[in-house]
Amino acid sequence: MNIHTQSRLGVSRARLLAGAVSSVALLAAMSGTAHAQAASTTEASDKDVETIVVVGIRRGIENSINAKKTLGVIAEVVSAEDIGKLPDVSIAESLARLPGVAAQRIDGRASQLSVRGLGPDYTTTLLNGREQVSVGDNRGVEFDQYPSELLGGAAVYKTPTATLLAQGVAGTVDLQTIRPLKFGRRQFAVGARYEQNDLGALNAGTSENGNRVSLAYIDQFMDGKLGIALGYAHMESPYQSNRYEAWGYPTVGTNSFNVPPGTFVIGGVKPYALSGNITRDGYMGVIEFQPTETLSLSVDGYYSKFNDEQVLRGIELPLWWSGAQLQPPPTAKVTNGIISAGIFNGVKGIIRNDIRAREAELAALAGKVEWQFSPKDTIVFDLSWSKGDRTDTDIESYSGTGRGSAGATDNLAFATAEAGRLVFKPSINYGDYNTISLTDPGGWGQAGYYKSPGTVDELNTLKIAAKHEFSGDKAIKSVDYGIGYSDRSKEKTVNEWFLDLAGGANSVAIPTSARVGQTNLSWLGLGNVVSYDPRGFLGSIYSLRANTAADVAIKSWLVEETLITAFAKFNIDTEVGSVPLTGDFGVQVVNTDQSSTARGRSNSTATLVTKTEGTDYTYVLPSMNLSFNLENDAKIRVALARTLSRPRMDQMNAAFSYSYDSSIVPNRGTRWFQNSGNPLLQPILAQALDVSYEKYFGRRAYFAVAGFYKNLESWIVDSVERPFDATGLIVPTGAPASPTNIGIASSPGNVKGGFIRGLEFTASFPFDQFVPALEGFGANFSATYNDSSIKPIAGQPATKVPGLSEQIFNTSVYYERYGFQARLSNRYRSDFTGSVVAFGANLETRSIQAESVLDGQIGYTFQSGPLNNLSILFQVNNITDEPFTTLINDDERLVKDYQEYGRTFLVGVNYKF
Repeated sequence: MNIHTQSRLGVSRARLLAGAVSSVALLAAMSGTAHAQAASTTEASDKDVETIVVVGIRRGIENSINAKKTLGVIAEVVSAEDIGKLPDVSIAESLARLPGVAAQRIDGRASQLSVRGLGPDYTTTLLNGREQVSVGDNRGVEFDQYPSELLGGAAVYKTPTATLLAQGVAGTVDLQTIRPLKFGRRQFAVGARYEQNDLGALNAGTSENGNRVSLAYIDQFMDGKLGIALGYAHMESPYQSNRYEAWGYPTVGTNSFNVPPGTFVIGGVKPYALSGNITRDGYMGVIEFQPTETLSLSVDGYYSKFNDEQVLRGIELPLWWSGAQLQPPPTAKVTNGIISAGIFNGVKGIIRNDIRAREAELAALAGKVEWQFSPKDTIVFDLSWSKGDRTDTDIESYSGTGRGSAGATDNLAFATAEAGRLVFKPSINYGDYNTISLTDPGGWGQAGYYKSPGTVDELNTLKIAAKHEFSGDKAIKSVDYGIGYSDRSKEKTVNEWFLDLAGGANSVAIPTSARVGQTNLSWLGLGNVVSYDPRGFLGSIYSLRANTAADVAIKSWLVEETLITAFAKFNIDTEVGSVPLTGDFGVQVVNTDQSSTARGRSNSTATLVTKTEGTDYTYVLPSMNLSFNLENDAKIRVALARTLSRPRMDQMNAAFSYSYDSSIVPNRGTRWFQNSGNPLLQPILAQALDVSYEKYFGRRAYFAVAGFYKNLESWIVDSVERPFDATGLIVPTGAPASPTNIGIASSPGNVKGGFIRGLEFTASFPFDQFVPALEGFGANFSATYNDSSIKPIAGQPATKVPGLSEQIFNTSVYYERYGFQARLSNRYRSDFTGSVVAFGANLETRSIQAESVLDGQIGYTFQSGPLNNLSILFQVNNITDEPFTTLINDDERLVKDYQEYGRTFLVGVNYKF
């Protein structure tokens, strides 16, 4: 078998260079074309981040720069170029281009964010300043639930103020819709896009074509006292993925193979082709009413319905961890401590035709009343509600040559290919319907599996805030003070069933009506596999047998939280010597009452009991933000704060179980073990210092250098061991007695923390700032260098913070003039540890390899004539087809996942009037 090996980093750099060279040539060509046309651009000076000036790329950049400059905290801002036209396909991709922010791709899409090295559960997400729920299992928001077409912009607050009640150790992301009274004019906008993935439809019966449609209407009435903004966005977005997944890598050891001890070998693989399609409908509405200069009222509403359906077809190949026999050397070849090529005889392949579907609804409603009841006093009442409801269904259907040991087996050759994944040469045609039938080929005691996890997350908040302005020429100009209340509950339910062939049959022919052809796995050398739709089999071909095992029952839980926050913030406007100084200092006092209800195993048998447990705690969180406004439009900012992030929801669950080690000699000196969640967890606490220097060149350009240090007072790890008394627990029938009744309990726990520190460099310049002949060209660049150390348990080595990439680089080069627009953007993040959904729908921590994602777009906006204000756009995402790769134990030889997503092409139009 011929093998082609190549460095993944080399491939990535080559792709990036090719994309960059071609795009620079395109920009140069467009520049020449553009100079032959006559047009003019309009300037605007509105400084509000929510005001959208219809000019394009440069205006979006200028609005972002101005918003960053005028905010009282260290923050990054992204503004829409136009109504319904953020600079990327998703808000997550736009935010991931900001300094200190990185995205984790899920199914090829930027869905979750890390801010300053901390993962999504340590960042709070707001919508118009109000905390939002999540449809995931924890706190981290999945940003693809929010259509970018309905957002006017977003801000990432890296330092908190005392009035920012929903904050996290990492930072706070605030998604912002249009405010119609500030927008100040009537406008209607419509947009449409067609998209296609260049991998094609990998699975029969699916499509590679998608579409997007958006509508927005903004208007003012009653002489500007009443304003409305309405928006709708529809998306049908297909995505494709070639996926390779390894079971794991045991070691061969010293045996008849005569290979060095500790040599790794593949335990099994599960490659498949995935075809997915996201359908999302989003609705946004804002009503503002300001009958007088001292009274204003607003109501905000948001709703999205999200469906994600995935078809996965492939073949699971049990290898070393099965009855298959690896042929010894010289057939088996060892390279760099791992068996890199060989032949397994007696392989019993399990063909998989799986369906995964997610239905999610997200709703938010908020009302705000602001009343200035005296010349120096204002009071604000802000009430909000949000709810997320998600249901997943996962159908696994197995087929093969026969049940268990019956049927033909494969003599399967394998070799190592690019990026450490394997390619194969089978001796069986897995695409032959005459050979393959519905059965239990692996002898697992089931012909399939069906599970349906879901979550319901609901949050109610009330904030009552007042502001008093002081008289006279004082350093402290005003004070904001008030109280906040929030009540949140999140419930996860899990139901699972084994699928058996009806009537106890050993095998059943795949019904002709369910067949959809074959799926091609030739990219792994496996050829075609039979393909069918198993959804019609439930209750007919398949009978459902509930999985009543305790380890399934304890996956369901309820977590409830009540927070009361008192706050005060003093606003500063003075001079230090001749240097103007603005800023604030303040404090929050946060009381949290948390509890969890879940089921657990009362002993080593399957007896289940319900348990409710919780705790409460109060913390004082001071904060300070100072801005020294230097000459020549420069600033030095200094911020100090104590922040907290509450524990992950799944860590707080009250579920528990016991197990008993029945081996001849117990490995740990006891036979009793307990695993559980921990409703008594305290939050993660950090003391943060931030310093930044920012130099602005009007509204058009700036550069900044920022440094931060977070001293983590405490941290949370998934497993802390402690002794427990097992007296009274029932020893399993026939098991040997334990030498002691003192067992070992494991649960998430609070430990001493560590630190996170980093440097951020940012520059944004139009090139004509230096060379007038380059008018229209410009670039944005940011570089982030992070470092961290967590030493959770005495005697154990320090580890890095999950989600932290030591290096993050974001680069965008653009051209915009005479109506033409072009942009090339690249985002790079180095290796990091991230969470992925693993076996049993549980989260698993894996080492995710560095990635460099390159996107590009070109467009044209008509600026006069009958097509005035019509713009056309062509966009390509993932130009270099960057793969997603995870490793086991950060070992490049032990590839766990390798996924290719292909390129996505979009062409669209936008029109406003």
